[in-house]
Amino acid sequence: MISQKLFLFDFDGVIVDGMNEYWHSSLLAFEKYLNSPNVIIDQNLYKQVSNTFIEMRPWVKYGWEMLIIVHQIIKREDPLNNQTKYDFLNRYHQNCQKVLLDNSWVSEELQKGLNDARKYQINKDFDSWINLHRPFYEVIDFIEKLKKENIKTGVITTKGRIFAGKILKKLNIVPELIFGYESGTKVKITSNLSREFEIMGFIEDRRNTLIDIKQNALTSNIPCYLADWGYLKNTDRIKLPHEIKLIKLDSLEKLLAI
Repeated sequence: MISQKLFLFDFDGVIVDGMNEYWHSSLLAFEKYLNSPNVIIDQNLYKQVSNTFIEMRPWVKYGWEMLIIVHQIIKREDPLNNQTKYDFLNRYHQNCQKVLLDNSWVSEELQKGLNDARKYQINKDFDSWINLHRPFYEVIDFIEKLKKENIKTGVITTKGRIFAGKILKKLNIVPELIFGYESGTKVKITSNLSREFEIMGFIEDRRNTLIDIKQNALTSNIPCYLADWGYLKNTDRIKLPHEIKLIKLDSLEKLLAI
C-alpha cells in the first residue's frame, strides 16, 4: 500500500536561477575543453550574459544544447543575435543537429565539456561557482514547509546529479531524492517513483515535460504545475492544458492545503 507522500521539483529555473552559471560554464568549456576554430573567447564575454542567450534558454532541454547556442552567439561569422535568433528557433532541434554535424561534434562530447568546466570551477573556487546561482527563496521555504508536513521531497534535473547536489547542499536544501540526467527522462523517473510514493505534485518550468507526464498512463494522475518564474517561452502560458496549472511564487503555500 502506498502511504509515503512525495513532492517533486525541477531544479534549474525552479529552485535556482542558474543563467549566469550556464553562460560562464559554457564559455569556459569552449576555452578549455572543446575545439572550435570559429570562436575566440574574449574575457569580456564572461562579464555579462548575452540577452540573446537568455531569450533562447527556454528552448533548451539538455545541458549540451546550451553550448550549441553559446557557440552560435559568439562565433566570428554570422553570429546569432536578437534579430536572427528566430530563424534558428523556428527549427531548433534540426539546427542543433546541424551545428553538431558541421563541427563534427557529438552531444556527449559537449556534455562532457560542460561537466569538465563545472568540475574545474568547483575545484578552483567552489564559492565563486556557487555564487553564480541565484536561489528562489520562496521555493526553499516551501520545501521546508513540506518537510514539516512529513512530505518527502525530490529533485529531478537534467543537470548532472553531482552538480545539483553540491548546490542544494550549499543552500541547506536536503531533498530525500535527487535525480540527474544520468537517471533517464523525467517521465521514466516519475513513472518509477509513482510505484512507491503518492506524488503530491511536480513543479517544472518546461511545459512539454509536464504534457509528457500527463500523457503517460503511469503518471497522468500526478498534479503538475508550471513555474511562472522559470525559463518560459512567451507562448507557454497561453492555452495551457487544463490538467496543468500555472503557479506563481507567492502562491506556493496554497499547495499545502490541497
